[in-house]
Amino acid sequence: MSTAAAPAPDPDVVIEVEGLSKSFGGHRVVDNFTMRVRRGQIYGFLGPNGSGKTTTIRMLCGLLTPDAGRGTCLGMDILTESRAIREHVGYMTQRFSLYQDLSVRENLEFVARLYGVPQPEAAASAALQRLGLEGRGKQLAGALSGGWKQRLALGACILPGPDLLLLDEPTAGVDPQARREFWEQIHDLAAEGLTVLVSTHYMDEAERCHEIAYIAYGKLLAQGTVQSVIAAAGLTTVTVEVRGEAGQEAGRLARDLARDLSQRAGVDMVAPFGTALHISGRDAAALEAALAPFRSDERLAFRADAPTLEDVFIDLMRRSKDEMR
Repeated sequence: MSTAAAPAPDPDVVIEVEGLSKSFGGHRVVDNFTMRVRRGQIYGFLGPNGSGKTTTIRMLCGLLTPDAGRGTCLGMDILTESRAIREHVGYMTQRFSLYQDLSVRENLEFVARLYGVPQPEAAASAALQRLGLEGRGKQLAGALSGGWKQRLALGACILPGPDLLLLDEPTAGVDPQARREFWEQIHDLAAEGLTVLVSTHYMDEAERCHEIAYIAYGKLLAQGTVQSVIAAAGLTTVTVEVRGEAGQEAGRLARDLARDLSQRAGVDMVAPFGTALHISGRDAAALEAALAPFRSDERLAFRADAPTLEDVFIDLMRRSKDEMR
């Protein structure tokens, strides 16, 4: 009696892992992580420092062997074919890792030769043009600003033609304009079929990802599109603005109100924004009961608001800390 053949793997699925765990020195850094990433996706990892983001990314692409779990990356087994996986991965660290005393062009040509790229000079020229660096080819890498350094590092990562790109907090310390331009390049690469995994602390960058995962203390707390993660949080949000007061008095009123509300049942989070407060809770009725005594204060203006990704992540972080205690 013949058995049915196993279904062929989906060629559009770049990463598919289940139950990944990793410990260091008896401390579990990643605990039972499962995810699926499709080709051309930009997948964002968010979470506090030490949450396991970088460890997770390294396990996903064969740079680190998990203690438990299974999965594939680029159609290869992450446990048995890690060396082959690494040959198809570009990895950009937060710290600039190219040679500071070589020029921009010399760095790119060196990388091209290192990876055996045909016609390294031509490949370097193409990278310079693609990333808008053609006017800086002779400039020493160490003399570049933070934004230009990151652009050069990105060029070096994609020069060998990887199928998967890993970005570990790539825009830390980079100005907003340079960050915007960097992300435009990432979206161009993804549109051409390159899959990108990126860890970041910036909410605006998370919102640029096709899907996100929030990790805290080794555990996956939320996963999906930005819209689905916000919806699944079940938060009701109200913004309270101080009006009729100015300067120090307005700030004092907002501070006192925040302290009072944060102690009330039904209020799960209070975040100040200038003299306004962003107040959220998972029980809409309980939140309204907490706010009701203040609604008659003519110095305060209330409005219903949509929860933001930052609201969700602050709430997730607060709850995960409580669980750790």
